[in-house]
Amino acid sequence: MSDLNRGIMKFKGADSPKAVTISTVLLLGSIAALIIWALQAAYAVN
Repeated sequence: MSDLNRGIMKFKGADSPKAVTISTVLLLGSIAALIIWALQAAYAVN
């Protein structure tokens, strides 16, 4: 059992490249959205 198949990711195939790619895209996308929102809220952009 790999380390990626523990904790929150307790399902079969949690360490598959497809699952890792999807979760990476979701994580980085939400971080980018928060940064963009914070910059727009802090500064009068547009």
